[in-house]
Amino acid sequence: MIDRLVPDVVATAWRSDDTEPVTLFPEEEALLTRAVEVRRREFATVRLCARLALHRIGVPATPLTRGPRGEPRWPEGVAGSMTHCEGYRAAALARTTDVLSIGIDAEPAGPLPDGVLDVVSLPGERAHLADLASRAPRLPWDRLLFSAKESVFKTWYPLTRRELGFDEAEVEFTPGDRATPHEGTFHARLLVPGPTADGTRYDGFTGRWLAYDGLVLTAIVLPR
Repeated sequence: MIDRLVPDVVATAWRSDDTEPVTLFPEEEALLTRAVEVRRREFATVRLCARLALHRIGVPATPLTRGPRGEPRWPEGVAGSMTHCEGYRAAALARTTDVLSIGIDAEPAGPLPDGVLDVVSLPGERAHLADLASRAPRLPWDRLLFSAKESVFKTWYPLTRRELGFDEAEVEFTPGDRATPHEGTFHARLLVPGPTADGTRYDGFTGRWLAYDGLVLTAIVLPR
């Protein structure tokens, strides 16, 4: 499903469960010394997805360890993002000759738990979601907002190596049309100075969203 949200230069792979056996590299195993079995399985499956995507862009499998913020450390010359939630694991990767950064996120399509929306959103965003809900009440707009902000952070962090709070980007969704009511685009306006990459200053990111089969997915790809 994530392939519907990214351009052709981005390789993707996804799985809906953890039944496929995966042999981890020792460096990856070392990250799981205290992990429960459920966590081990999802960790392994999302790395399987990453290996499949690496193969599709012609890069050999390599240990995927974590940086200080928990972000995956990709091989030299690769930009990418991974996500996992109940019923879905995915990776999206590309060569840095084609893209600057990628951020993807998947979430269950139910509403956010009570109180979470107030934490992750700005007043203007809540008004925007209320308007969207009046026009398309069956879509979980609050969960889509949370997912979009996760994708924003995953795009931002490799370019800046700095934190980005939920209140430091404002997201606006463009709903789908009658032919594609469950997918569309969004734009995140950065409320703090944006990164400069490849000679371009980014004051915001534009991405795509999809609600399908009990999931919501968002993706941002910054082309080079």
